[in-house]
Amino acid sequence: MFEHLPPYPCYLGRGTNGEFTTIDQAKISVMDRGFIFGDGVYEVFVVYGGQPFRLPHHMARLERSLKEMRISNPHTREQWQELVAKLVAPELIADCADSMPVNTDISSKNALIYLQITRGVALRDHVMPKDIEPTVFMMRSPLNLPSQQAREQGVACVSADDFRWEKAHIKSTSLLGSVFARQISFDVGATETVMFRRGYLSEAASSNVWVVKDGALMGVPKDNLVLEGIRFGLIEEICKAQGIPFSLRRITREEVFAADELLLTSATKEVLPITQLDGQPVGNGAHKGKPGPVYQRLYAGYQDAKIAV
Repeated sequence: MFEHLPPYPCYLGRGTNGEFTTIDQAKISVMDRGFIFGDGVYEVFVVYGGQPFRLPHHMARLERSLKEMRISNPHTREQWQELVAKLVAPELIADCADSMPVNTDISSKNALIYLQITRGVALRDHVMPKDIEPTVFMMRSPLNLPSQQAREQGVACVSADDFRWEKAHIKSTSLLGSVFARQISFDVGATETVMFRRGYLSEAASSNVWVVKDGALMGVPKDNLVLEGIRFGLIEEICKAQGIPFSLRRITREEVFAADELLLTSATKEVLPITQLDGQPVGNGAHKGKPGPVYQRLYAGYQDAKIAV
C-alpha cells in the first residue's frame, strides 16, 4: 500500500507519546481530523549544515496558528527542539539510508523539515471536540533549491485573483485553495501564481511576493489576508544591513506590473527573481526581463545569513 512512498525519516506521535520511523511505515487513524477536515496547522523549515534555520521564528508562528485554531500545543519549545535535533541526527539518517531510492541525498546536512499538528482523532463532527490529544507528524526530506539557471535568468509567473478564504494568516493544512492557485501556473509551465485580492497584491500560491521600485523594497501588510512568511523578518534585516529602503503597505496591481523588480521568497526558494509576469518582461532598461540589482544584494545577504547559522 505504501510502497511508492520514499522511506524518509519521520516522527509520528499523539500528545507526548510517539516514535521515529520512516514515512512508508507511518500510519494515522482515518478518523484523524486532519484527514477528515484538514483541521490542523503546519510549518516547513530548512536545515543548513545540520542546524535549523530561524527555528524560533517558526515556533512563534506555529504558536500563533495553534492559538487561532484552538489547538493545544503538545510540546514546549525545548521539546520541539529536541525532536528536530533527533530528526536531523546522523544516526537516524544512517538507519534509513539503505532503503533510500538511488541518488537520494538524504545524508546531506541540508534538509527540509515538515511539521504538522492536527486536532486529533474523534468521531466526525464539525464542532471542535475538547480534551483530545493532537496528532504530531514530522518529516525530513532532501532540500531542493532553485537551479543556477533560475537564479541567473529568473522565473516566469502568472497572475490570478485570490479566491482563498480570508484567514490566510493561519498556516493551516487546509490548502486546497493554494493547490488550485499553484495548478494555474503549473498548467502553463510557470513557477508561481501571483495573486491579487480586490485589486491589491496578496501573495503567491506558496510564496511571498516583493516589489522593487526605485531601489526600494515593498511588501504587503502582515494581516489576515496573507501568511507572514518567516522571510518577512529576514528580508527586513537584510534590507537594513544593505541600506535598502523597506516598507510594508497595500500594493496595487498596477504597481506590481510597473515594478523594476519582482521577487519571491519561501523556505525552498530563498529569494528568487520573477523576470516575466503574464508573458511580459518585468522591469525596464538594462535589467528588463533579467534579475535586478536589489535581488542580487538580497540573495547575497541571504547566503550570509545561512552561513551565520
